[in-house]
Amino acid sequence: MDVVIAYITATDKTEAEKLGKALVTKKLAACVNILDGMHSMYWWKGVLEESTEAVVIAKTVASEVDGLIAEVKKVHSYEVPCVLVFGVQKGNLDYMRWIKDNVGAAGVSSGREKP
Repeated sequence: MDVVIAYITATDKTEAEKLGKALVTKKLAACVNILDGMHSMYWWKGVLEESTEAVVIAKTVASEVDGLIAEVKKVHSYEVPCVLVFGVQKGNLDYMRWIKDNVGAAGVSSGREKP
C-alpha cells in the first residue's frame, strides 16, 4: 500500500487545528494527530531562533501528497512551512486500508467511528 505520514510543524495548537481540519475536510488526509508544546531551535535568515510549536502528523497516501503540501502552503502562516513525508513500510493492514479508503476523490468513510 502507498500509505505515507506527513510531519508538519505549526506556530501553535490553533494553527495546527486549522491545518488538520483543512486536510481532513478536503480528504487530503484520513486522520491527523496534533502534538502541542514542541520546543524548536532552528536557523532562520541567519539568526538562531527558538520557539514553541505544534506538530501535525497526517496519515495519507502518496497520490495525495502534492495536494496536501499545496494546502499546507495555502493555509500556513510560515513563509516556508515544514512538510516532510515518510513512507510506511509496514503496519496494521486494516488501518492502512482505512486510510486509503478515506482520502482522495473516492474517500468515502468505511462506517467506522474511529480507526
